[in-house]
Amino acid sequence: MALTLNIGKCTLLGNYRENNEDSIEVKQFPDLQICLVADGMGGQAAGEIASKRAVEVIPRELRRHMQATTAHDQAKTVIRRAIVQANDEIIAMGALDRDLKNMGTTIVGAIWRKGSSMIYIAGVGDSRCYMVRNHSIKQLTVDHSLAQALVEAKTISEEEAREHRFRNVLWKYLGSKEVGEGPEVKVEQLQQGDRFLLCTDGLSGVVPDEKILGFMEETPEVQQCADGLGQLALDSGSRDNVSCIVIEVVESK
Repeated sequence: MALTLNIGKCTLLGNYRENNEDSIEVKQFPDLQICLVADGMGGQAAGEIASKRAVEVIPRELRRHMQATTAHDQAKTVIRRAIVQANDEIIAMGALDRDLKNMGTTIVGAIWRKGSSMIYIAGVGDSRCYMVRNHSIKQLTVDHSLAQALVEAKTISEEEAREHRFRNVLWKYLGSKEVGEGPEVKVEQLQQGDRFLLCTDGLSGVVPDEKILGFMEETPEVQQCADGLGQLALDSGSRDNVSCIVIEVVESK
C-alpha cells in the first residue's frame, strides 16, 4: 500500500510574550518531506534568529546530501550531520555578534522519503515528537533537560520531573557544544492512520499527554487539529509561544 502524509501546522505568540521565538517549517521536495519545530532562546531577538537558522540549515543540508537511493543507515548519518551543521552555524553566529552570544534553540524533526514506509525522527532540547497509534500516545523523543537527566539517574521519578524546578533547564540544545556528533535518529515503520505530533514545550509543558491524545482522536482534520492544539495550550494557561505540526499517515490515492 502506497502512503502519503497530510500535514497541519500552527504557531502562536501566546498571551504573555512580546515576540514569537518559535519557528516551524514544512518543506516539500520531489522525493523528500521535512517537518521541523524549533523553540528559540536567548532573549531579545536572539531566540528568533537561532530557531529560524535551524529550520533553514537542516532542510538545506538534507536536500544536498539525502537522496531516495541513500542507504538507510547513511540516511540517519545525513540527518545527524544536518543537525550538527545547524548547531555549528548557530554557535558561529553567537561568536561573531555579542548580542547573539547566548542564543540557542531546540529542534525536533520528522523526515520522510516519499514512497517509503519509514519516517525518521530526531530532536535536541525539549521540543517533542509524539506518535498516536491504536488509541494510545507515545513520546518518541527524549527531553534534554536537567529534570529528565535526574530521572535517568533514578534520582527522581517521571511524575516528580513534570513539576521539578529544573524541568525547563536544558543541558543540550542547538547552540551548545553538548550536541557533539548529533542526536539519536529514530525510525518508525508507518501504518495507515498513524499520527505524529511535533511540538514545543509551550504545548507539551501544560497539556497532559492523555489530553493531547483525546483531542487528536476527536479532531480528524489535520489543520483543524494543529490549530486546536495550539488554542488548547493557551486555554490551559501556557505562558509561552506555542507551536506544533500534526502529521497524518494516509493511503495514497
